[in-house]
Amino acid sequence: ITQLTRYGTIGITALQSIGYSINLLAGATGRAVVINSTLFTITTVIVLTSGTAFVMWLGERISEDGIGNGISLIIMIGIIAFLPQSLMNEISLIGDNIFILLVEIGIWVLVTGSVVLVSQGMRRIPVQYAKRVTGRKVQGGTTQYLPLRVNAAGVMPIIFAQSIMFIPSTIASFFPNNPTMQQIGAWFSDISSLSYSALFFVVVVFFTYFYTAITVNPQEMADTMKRQGGFIPGIRPGKQTSEFIDTILTRITLPGSLFLGLVAIFPAFAMRAGVSQGFAMFYGGTSLLILVQVTLDTLQQIESHLLMRHYDGFMKSGQMRSPRQGGGI
Repeated sequence: ITQLTRYGTIGITALQSIGYSINLLAGATGRAVVINSTLFTITTVIVLTSGTAFVMWLGERISEDGIGNGISLIIMIGIIAFLPQSLMNEISLIGDNIFILLVEIGIWVLVTGSVVLVSQGMRRIPVQYAKRVTGRKVQGGTTQYLPLRVNAAGVMPIIFAQSIMFIPSTIASFFPNNPTMQQIGAWFSDISSLSYSALFFVVVVFFTYFYTAITVNPQEMADTMKRQGGFIPGIRPGKQTSEFIDTILTRITLPGSLFLGLVAIFPAFAMRAGVSQGFAMFYGGTSLLILVQVTLDTLQQIESHLLMRHYDGFMKSGQMRSPRQGGGI
């Protein structure tokens, strides 16, 4: 799967590079000054594709030898790099109206907190394990919980939805002299329009259910639970347990998908309210979700490494204990 992902990334990058070079050659203010248009297109494709391959390799090295997902960390750093300049542009746009700036920052903090809350929200299903005697030891007889996240799909539905919405614009870029194709490309590029937001919302909700269905397997959960001697109180092991988990998952995915759709289109409403486009991107969409998801995942991995090395961690207690005090490794 990893190798197929690499090949797919290179292929998509090469295709988008061709469209990007054609757009550069047929700019709105005149044609680009190049010696040979064919050579320019080939050079553009090679440079952009090789750069993508290098970033992909760098992300894999970070994932294997560092902490966190390498590609996600690189994307998060790139997003954070735009935040100071976007904030300064918003301040210069507002001028001396400090109240408006405080309201915008307050809404931003509120939306960010809501995304964190939903990302961490889950439905815990109690699972009991029967007692088993192994030799002289009695195992089982405990109650654990099966966590089902409200937003099990994470940021992927928005990424899929944006990719689908970006396809018409990419196709239109190959026909710069066709008025119909340019109108279609312009419609799919106007992210602040109400019609685009409505379609984007529906696509995000659909992909939330779709991605949750292919990543969370209730039947596999039920089979694993049955093999380990676990059962949900009042529910028979096997098929009935699988149907129960699927029903609960469908119910909690509905509010999660609606919230994800609202987060996806919230930057468009922020721009319609007068927020600059650069700063509005941090009000939702992939930018905010990637920042929240990657930060939470990285903190959890750091917490796991600290606990493995006999530290207390910092996400709950906020205290750290040295290896000597904790008995060492």
